[in-house]
Amino acid sequence: MNKPKIGFIGVGYMGHGMAKNLVQKGYPLLVKGNRNRTPIDSLTGMGAVEVATAREMAQVCDIIHLCLGNSPQVEAVFGGDDGLLAGAREGLIVIDTTTADPTSTARLAEALAAKGGTLVDAPLGRTPKEAEAGTLDCMVGCDAATFDAVKPVLDCWAGNITHVGPSGSGHKMKLLMNFISMGYASLYAEATVLGAAVGIPPAKVRQVIGSSRLTNGFFDTFMTYAVDREEVHKFTIANAAKDLRYVGAMADAAGLTTIMASAVKQYFAQAEASGHGGDFVPSITDRVGALNGLDMQAEAAKGRDRSFTKD
Repeated sequence: MNKPKIGFIGVGYMGHGMAKNLVQKGYPLLVKGNRNRTPIDSLTGMGAVEVATAREMAQVCDIIHLCLGNSPQVEAVFGGDDGLLAGAREGLIVIDTTTADPTSTARLAEALAAKGGTLVDAPLGRTPKEAEAGTLDCMVGCDAATFDAVKPVLDCWAGNITHVGPSGSGHKMKLLMNFISMGYASLYAEATVLGAAVGIPPAKVRQVIGSSRLTNGFFDTFMTYAVDREEVHKFTIANAAKDLRYVGAMADAAGLTTIMASAVKQYFAQAEASGHGGDFVPSITDRVGALNGLDMQAEAAKGRDRSFTKD
């Protein structure tokens, strides 16, 4: 059976690994160029074909992936004379893996449906490491028949796939996930800074919590930066702040009071406003430390035990 022709727009930290796995598993792949030539050159070197516009991609592809930074970027790819909608035809499926605003998702799904296409929201969990390995988490919003149609493609780059519900459900679930993860980040940052302030260095916090039932994968990558200053959790503060704004908007639309979400949002808003939006999420420890007059890089050097491993 001939495999569907796949398009990919957004081959950054996560997208490159996803697209690579599609090529390596035998799918014909088209990619849209951008200013960073390294991932594009890597993929074309594996056999992918570069196109100039989203419209051109929509005219020839069966399934198109989007892996972008936010909803305005997704909307820009859909719109205009060179956008996806301009080239969309009957049967086109667009898989949006962006962590996006569900209200925008609903509008774009309606616009694509008017062209005979289907929008699948399939945002991601885990990191660029798992993207390269083809073992990402994926939460999917679409009808059951579409899910069955796209699952073999999702299987190329995801190891844990959950059909959450109808269109929009994936993006809603992803916002819940990121609220929890940024809540963890804020909690770990405060606890680590408080520990430093009362004489317990970050390394000891990692050792005690990391060997207890309170540990988890997020804690491991977060504390790798807080203690060892190694950047393994590559998700920016600007992206986190954006996601938390989307969480707040979703809560407002649902008429809910979300005190914890609002508090978490303020930490990331402050970090972004102070010029640290391009830093990665675990550096929120440094920002909380600075708010309290502590140099967390210096604190991290106290009592550091590089031989620590979680049992």
